[in-house]
Amino acid sequence: MLINQKQYIEYLISTPLNYTGSNLAQHLEQVSHDAVSDFLLRQDISASDLYQLVRPHLADSPDSYLIVDDSVQDKRYSSKIELVKRQYSGAVHGLVRGIGLVNLGHSDGTNYYPIDFRIYAPDTDGKTKNEHFREMFLAAIEDKQLAAQTVLFDSWYASVENLKLIHNSQRYFVTTLKSNRMVSVSVEGGYIHLDKLEWDASQLQQGQLIKLKELPFKVRLFKLVTPDGDIEWVISNHPGLNSAPAVKAANNVRWQIEQFHREYKQLTGSERCESRKAQAQRTHLALCYQAWLAIKVAAQAAQKSTYQIVKELTSDWLRAELRNPHILALTPS
Repeated sequence: MLINQKQYIEYLISTPLNYTGSNLAQHLEQVSHDAVSDFLLRQDISASDLYQLVRPHLADSPDSYLIVDDSVQDKRYSSKIELVKRQYSGAVHGLVRGIGLVNLGHSDGTNYYPIDFRIYAPDTDGKTKNEHFREMFLAAIEDKQLAAQTVLFDSWYASVENLKLIHNSQRYFVTTLKSNRMVSVSVEGGYIHLDKLEWDASQLQQGQLIKLKELPFKVRLFKLVTPDGDIEWVISNHPGLNSAPAVKAANNVRWQIEQFHREYKQLTGSERCESRKAQAQRTHLALCYQAWLAIKVAAQAAQKSTYQIVKELTSDWLRAELRNPHILALTPS
């Protein structure tokens, strides 16, 4: 018996711990492990399929945000899975063997949805993460015709090429910079590392207009200091973001994609597929996005968190098991 996408997605949502194809075959009547493997290998599911499902849920407007970031699906104990390569993972703050994903998301400021993704596989397609980002950004504004005006990302994507593309597309960016980036506040002063700039009280509130090396237009730089003393350097070309509170609020929206990365891994078993073939991994990851979306929509309808809505799936089973346990505790005779 064959299986379909709906069954696989509902399995990803429903299974509590084991997301393997063999486990699915054991619990879906008249389905063999080979049938699950064949399903993963013959599917061709793209990010466009995800967007068709996401689009009705977007509250898109010029005040919305596009957010880009990448995530690594940890496969450190898998030595023979295709697409796996050694790469940096922010989750472990170091190098790990895994499958890289570059994600583009949309937020109205409150609700986040993934709208595009790419698998980072330079050995296959020769593309960098920044090239994936530029392709997805252009597709968002040209093909999808999204109205979102502000693009949020971290220092990894803050290259001159990316900043110029966004600016020339009449969009705005808010991004962090590393402290070694070269900036200038005047022709006479030349370029210095941005962490060498001097700041007065007014500039800490309103930022400083600076020239980033090799960037042909000025941006406003902010020095955001956290209560524990950490410093975050943030720049923007948005004319309306001219105060530290405003740019901090916009920059904070970016963390919604980090929350998505956690939920994607923890609630859909994105890292748990053991298939060795690249196509099987691609299918599994693509359907994990759709599984997350189904959870998100159900959670919003119930006005609960995604974690709450998934946890409730096992509540009825646990109540029944406590009433009539299949395995009884041993008690003194």
